[in-house]
Amino acid sequence: MIDSVTQVNFLIFPGFPMACLTSLIEPLRAANEICGRTAFAWDLVSETDERVSSSAEVKFDPTRQLAELGASDFLILLSPPTAEFVSEKSAPKLRFLSRHGTRLGAVSGGVFPLVRSGLVGNDVISVHWCYDTAFRSQFPKAKASDQLVEIGPNLVTASGAAAAFDLALHIIDRDLGDQIATEVACWFQHPMMRRTGVPQAVPLQSEDQSGTTLPPLVAQAVQLFTNDLSNPMPISEIAEALGVSPRHVERSFKKATGSNPTSYFRDIRMKAARQIVLYSNDRISEIAAVVGYNSLKSFNLHYQNAFGMTPAKDRQRINLYRVKGNVPVPSV
Repeated sequence: MIDSVTQVNFLIFPGFPMACLTSLIEPLRAANEICGRTAFAWDLVSETDERVSSSAEVKFDPTRQLAELGASDFLILLSPPTAEFVSEKSAPKLRFLSRHGTRLGAVSGGVFPLVRSGLVGNDVISVHWCYDTAFRSQFPKAKASDQLVEIGPNLVTASGAAAAFDLALHIIDRDLGDQIATEVACWFQHPMMRRTGVPQAVPLQSEDQSGTTLPPLVAQAVQLFTNDLSNPMPISEIAEALGVSPRHVERSFKKATGSNPTSYFRDIRMKAARQIVLYSNDRISEIAAVVGYNSLKSFNLHYQNAFGMTPAKDRQRINLYRVKGNVPVPSV
């Protein structure tokens, strides 16, 4: 019996995160070395035959073009969230490959073109926390998850570079077993293969706190506030819902975060707004409404206080760093 080879291809877009690519390829390469044969093979795929510049401006030469690609075991999309298909035939090609046995996937910003391809449907996909608000704004019907990795029957997704390593370990475990997957993890001093059902680590507003250390009352207040940023719940209503006084909420926030709830919640709104400013084509006035501002003037002021520039200037700034192939986002 001839040992089978799992073909894992990577569709790279201009500005793709290089760390995600290496986090996928290196475990597969190590698995080949450990098992003493070519258990995994891979190709870099692009829509064109031109060199593709990563987010770090390191250029990669694709070995295959998407249009000529045949069915493989996996095709994983790597891109910034602003990536668009340059050919109208690309999305239908992905759907064709999916129908003919290729398991599609995406890491980090690659979930954006994956959804645009029309392949996601009811599948649950892992969305990096820093893109979550922009993603939900663009694709309100998509089933976004805060898990590190989501592995479904049709799609595999991972939230970022470290999660991409876990995704590669899952593929190795599937094909070669837990022992080799564990050895690969140890080679790279990866503490363990994190299974599905593990949430992403998300930073909070206070730099010396993590999500697991917030007192329950404060965590519940944050949850109530973020349930609908377009119509944020007043602190008085949050206090009533929690069965405490507004003053108690104030004291609890000050003790846990060093900030009052008004400032803390404003930071949440601004960070959510910035995701949409940088990773969507939405108008600034629409973004203001999404995070609960009726006044564009107040929104611009708070945004500038938070980030040192207006949202329009921030969008202009990020446009300067978009690599060729990413269409500038309107700064209005």
